[in-house]
Amino acid sequence: MSAVADRYSELQKLGVEVLSVSVDSHFVHKMWNDHELSRMVEGGIPFHMVSDQAGNVGRAYGVWDENQGIELRGRFLIDPDGVIQAMEVLTPPVGRKFAETIRQVQAFQHVRKSKGTEATPAGWEPGQPTLKPGPALVGKVWEVWKPSMEK
Repeated sequence: MSAVADRYSELQKLGVEVLSVSVDSHFVHKMWNDHELSRMVEGGIPFHMVSDQAGNVGRAYGVWDENQGIELRGRFLIDPDGVIQAMEVLTPPVGRKFAETIRQVQAFQHVRKSKGTEATPAGWEPGQPTLKPGPALVGKVWEVWKPSMEK
């Protein structure tokens, strides 16, 4: 959460909104923000922290752990039409890399802007070549993209 909060302005420049959802109450969210997160990020968390004490959101998104009564940590990229374009669920001991979130948002936005006429290969960054899906590309991806381009 602190990594997202620290770079929240980058997401806003991309037109992205963030919601944090957990089974904790809004009182716990306030205490966590006031006593820990605000020490990690100046001003604390700048986006909404939503309480899902009954686990309804977690169930809907497939991250509710019935045995433990908790929600697994997940990241969901939802497009302007409300369609989940990407999701990542990791076990608590492993953190995510925020730069990959930014890269994926940029890639999804690029593909959306192209109305699906372009695809972004693995590791694509803005300004790099894209793929033009269609019969002409079949068997020729190797001519326009190599794994070494991902670095």
